[in-house]
Amino acid sequence: MRFEFIRTEKAHYPVTVLCAVLEVSCSGFHAWHRRPPSVRATSDAQLAVQVAASHQRSRRRYGSPRIHADLRARNINVGRKRVERLMRENGLEARRKRRFRRTTDSRHTDPIAPNLLARQFDVDEPNQVWVTDVTAIWTMASWTYLAAMVDLHARRVVSWAMSTSNDTTLALDALRRALRARKPPRGLIHHSDRGSPYASDAYRAELAAHGLVASMSRKGDCWDNAVAESFFATLRAELVDHELYVDPTQAETSVGDYIDNFYNVERRHSHLGYVNPIEFELRSRTLKAAA
Repeated sequence: MRFEFIRTEKAHYPVTVLCAVLEVSCSGFHAWHRRPPSVRATSDAQLAVQVAASHQRSRRRYGSPRIHADLRARNINVGRKRVERLMRENGLEARRKRRFRRTTDSRHTDPIAPNLLARQFDVDEPNQVWVTDVTAIWTMASWTYLAAMVDLHARRVVSWAMSTSNDTTLALDALRRALRARKPPRGLIHHSDRGSPYASDAYRAELAAHGLVASMSRKGDCWDNAVAESFFATLRAELVDHELYVDPTQAETSVGDYIDNFYNVERRHSHLGYVNPIEFELRSRTLKAAA
């Protein structure tokens, strides 16, 4: 470690002075400096490049668990502790989660559906349970709101919509996009919080017209809709908290790119064994077809 420090600082101070201060011999330093790098050091240098490339591919969003999974998926045999060390030595970090703005307004007199989901978040097949929620995103022009619909089977965002108004129109837009894209069977459980858009006559009528069964979280209990909350927390940690949006249009472009081109198709999800949602869904369908 002393020799390494001398090699780093010798451009700024004489070697003789550095050796004297650190109480090592100049001849010992020069002998060490001429020695070729160890096999381990060479391997670390090569692996550090792979780690940095994985971090870059994730748009600098991944921490060591996902980078480790990414490397293993690329047939690079490495331990997680080593990945952690190389990330630390090279100043590579995951983006951190922060608290986010609540958007639920449950001060209404519309009917409240029972909590049919009851925190049963593991679902064997797609299009059996969807969860949905809305979050607020600040821009320099105004607040804008994102409504997202997540299929619990593969944690895939099956639809999303954005608007400067957090209202029934926004919620219906996300729902109708999901219905067009997925064409779910009747009986699908649709879980949300108790917000006024989801309890409105228009929204309940749309669910009934397609045979979807409404389920709602208990009052003030965010854990009842934990998967939707988790998606929004991830979105903020990996994207929104690191951007400064000029207006809602710019925010929509950015969020849409994250969901459609990264989250669903690339991001390694810890709940899915570190594969992305679409890959998990395709694997599940393949296994079912082969059974």
